[in-house]
Amino acid sequence: MRTDGRAAHQPVLLSEALAALDIQPHGVYVDATFGRGGHSRAILARLGPHGRLIALDRDPAAIAAGQEIRDARFSLVHAPFGRLSAVLDALGIEAVDGVLLDLGVSSPQLDDPARGMSFRFDAPLDMRMDTTGGETAAEFLARADQSEIEEVIREYGEERFAHALAKAIVAARQQGRLSSTGQLAALVASVVRTREPNQHPATRTFQALRIHVNRELEELSLVLPQALSRLRPGGRLAVISFHSLEDRIVKRFLRSAATPPAPPKGVPVKASELPPPQVRLIGKAQKASEAEIATNPRARSARLRVAEKC
Repeated sequence: MRTDGRAAHQPVLLSEALAALDIQPHGVYVDATFGRGGHSRAILARLGPHGRLIALDRDPAAIAAGQEIRDARFSLVHAPFGRLSAVLDALGIEAVDGVLLDLGVSSPQLDDPARGMSFRFDAPLDMRMDTTGGETAAEFLARADQSEIEEVIREYGEERFAHALAKAIVAARQQGRLSSTGQLAALVASVVRTREPNQHPATRTFQALRIHVNRELEELSLVLPQALSRLRPGGRLAVISFHSLEDRIVKRFLRSAATPPAPPKGVPVKASELPPPQVRLIGKAQKASEAEIATNPRARSARLRVAEKC
């Protein structure tokens, strides 16, 4: 989640991410989640005249904001990060020195009522990161059957009231299409009677629908092996996640890549003769400091994991 409004320039875990990438002045780097460019601008400031930065984002508003950066070392592409390899191929880039992923929804997306991602505003129930195509949350709720809605809310929202919510949604749409965030939030609040302190009853349901509409976990599973394959030896992969589903995928992928391959069963092979693991893990998961959380509460759930290609 990028919280780098143009006035404040405060992307989450900025100094930690820059240190994780170990930026070399003449290196080639990828910011796969441009947002409003907080991380990208900081990376560019550390690059020399022959360095290069490629940024991706699927949000047209982010691409528009990125047009402000006039720098020959910088390329911005409208694409989901799951197409990382295709983007690099199109630019004629074979290998890079670092890839940064700052996952989840951005603050500008949450704070813009028209995007329909927050229950704080009554707005069209859209939730798409790329507003140029794809199914909106309202369209999904209008056409999906109860079991599919329940599965999405349970799996992506980890919501224990998923069955009751799916049943209520199907019943409500028979009386009229659920087309606004206010309608959905009120419906969820009428079903979810108990919730964690200081958390809105609709938090998990909105998260689940947003993840589903944007295929967020599928995109993450696609980009991780692509990023690893494009890194030069010694290159760094840095991933900032904001909820347990994302972090679990990242942690499992990096742990697997950092595990040496097992010797063939029944074949006497010395451990020293086996291929090395693909990556080495750099430290443990990092969290935002108390000082950062005090100025940006949304940083509280951020986790940064880093690996270096062997």
